[in-house]
Amino acid sequence: MTRSRVIAWLSGGLLAASMLLARPAVANPSASGMPRDTVVLLHGLGRASGAMDYLAGRLEKAGYEVIGIDYPSRKLPANALLALIRQQVISCCAYKHRVHFVGHSLGGLLIRGLLEARPLNNLGRVVLLGSPNHGSELADRLKAADLDWANAVAGPTALSLGTEADSFPNRLKAPYYEVGVIAGDRSLNPIGSWLIPGPDDGMVSIASTRLAGMSDFLIAPADHILMRYSDSIASAVIYFLRHGRFPPPDTP
Repeated sequence: MTRSRVIAWLSGGLLAASMLLARPAVANPSASGMPRDTVVLLHGLGRASGAMDYLAGRLEKAGYEVIGIDYPSRKLPANALLALIRQQVISCCAYKHRVHFVGHSLGGLLIRGLLEARPLNNLGRVVLLGSPNHGSELADRLKAADLDWANAVAGPTALSLGTEADSFPNRLKAPYYEVGVIAGDRSLNPIGSWLIPGPDDGMVSIASTRLAGMSDFLIAPADHILMRYSDSIASAVIYFLRHGRFPPPDTP
């Protein structure tokens, strides 16, 4: 190959590369070429984003892009956690096509606080899994015990999750967005269930999960911790994100 041909070949390659780099990015294209919806997952108290991996896998198979948010749930008060999560959501999702949220337990409360403080233009739907929307009786017990070691392990946010009127859950406003609530009615925690009045999932009462203004409500045969690994709950979450309601009881 002559020197002039080499120069021409290199110039053509550089031009093609520059054209590719200059092409506008398409957010999360699906196999059909249409932009995909995004689902942001928030774990519960004392967990990490990996705690939501099973649900994340189901959502990805259903065609969603999934983003797991990590936050130090036992180290910071609720307002500081909200600020930290807000920065992550802005960084990952400000320019996404449509963004849904799914939160387990405390994660659901933080989603509510996040959306209350900063509405998103591209907001989709929200699902809360076992979130104590009216506070936790177990948090009341923990706070009343006033044990330094227990409070240090649980952290400041856990102590703010009680049932009193000025607790973090009870200060949150009713949702302006479509939100589905799933509560569990099975318990592998007999001590927790003994301390909680009424039907519960071992950590949160069904009554506390109910939320004024919710779009739909589902009681599932699941324990508080294990609901993250439930096939039927994963299917219900996907159905709600698509339709704005949970599947009828006879849906396979």
